[in-house]
Amino acid sequence: MKLPKLPLLVKVVIAIALGLLFGLFFPEWLTRIFATFNSIFASFLKFCVPLIILGLVAPGIADLGKSAGKLLLATVAIAYGSTLFSGYMTYFSATTIYPMINIGAGATTVEATSLGGSLLAPYFTIAIPPLFDVMTALVLAFMLGLGVSAIKGGRVTMKSFLVDLKGVVELTISKVIIPLLPWHIFGIFLNMSTSGIASNVISIFGKVLIVIVVLHIILLLIQFFTAGGIAKKNPLKALWTMLPAYATALGTASSAATIPVTLRQARKNVVNEDIADFCIPLCATIHLAGSTLKITAITLAICIINGYPFDLSVYSGFILMLGVIMVAAPGVPGGTVMASMGIMQSMLGFTDADIALMIAIDLAIDNVATACNVTGDGAIALVLNKLYNKKG
Repeated sequence: MKLPKLPLLVKVVIAIALGLLFGLFFPEWLTRIFATFNSIFASFLKFCVPLIILGLVAPGIADLGKSAGKLLLATVAIAYGSTLFSGYMTYFSATTIYPMINIGAGATTVEATSLGGSLLAPYFTIAIPPLFDVMTALVLAFMLGLGVSAIKGGRVTMKSFLVDLKGVVELTISKVIIPLLPWHIFGIFLNMSTSGIASNVISIFGKVLIVIVVLHIILLLIQFFTAGGIAKKNPLKALWTMLPAYATALGTASSAATIPVTLRQARKNVVNEDIADFCIPLCATIHLAGSTLKITAITLAICIINGYPFDLSVYSGFILMLGVIMVAAPGVPGGTVMASMGIMQSMLGFTDADIALMIAIDLAIDNVATACNVTGDGAIALVLNKLYNKKG
């Protein structure tokens, strides 16, 4: 009798739990074997991500035809609006909650905190450089998709190429990336558990992390109730459908690496295939509401502890810049905090010690923020599907 296949969500949860458990007693040499697999698989993902974006976004734009330009502007506007809402919601919530839970009470300065360890290194690495970076892939996808949808002569040949490229990408996603993702997630959590980093980092700002998690849940509920109201769909059912993407992002801490799962779940929410193929890869780069929430909450805590100014005029500029500058962040764990370090120093006055602590705390919560990012992409897809899917 053939056993039923486990849903991806169940596989991911099992991988996380086993990784944390086995990390308590696995020898270092065995954990390093999984670290080696993770390194190779991560290199393969980095190679695939630009191709996934090009292979899905370009034919999606071409199929949308004349509405593609309007859809692009609408997607960017909604994504940026969602990111700004997240930042301001966090600012007003955190400045109200932090005094209640004594954030900064009795503290005069923040010292750079040692993590007490580092991740175990792989035995070897294999570099697989991408053909081009993510931003190049996005611009090329826009150019090809909009060009094919606009020109008349020669359109069939170019569109056939884009369709074939989409088929290759989807085959790679379904037959290679998704089956290996649970093993990748297991290796990540195994390494963190073996190295002792997970517990050490999380213990630094426990109260702040709890606040961030709660605010992420509230943000997702707001996003899906808003999207559900516009799209005339059950918001809780739509949010539940996106949970495999949420769970996958918890393990990978990468919006880009989670694109295959996010895309599949968005389609399960009855989002038109062309809309989903356009929206999900694009939002993986430009929709960073969860990361904005995370960085706003952590920087506010550091500002309060250090006595730095954190009035609304200071943070308005910071939040507005965050929504733009993090688009340049690579689709890797910790990418958003790396991209935003410059404005932390220039706009908030952070020192090197503040930045070091910021990075440490960010590592502890980055996967939750990324999970919020990709799950919210599903809400945006629902809205765009209602606005631009004439069949729906």
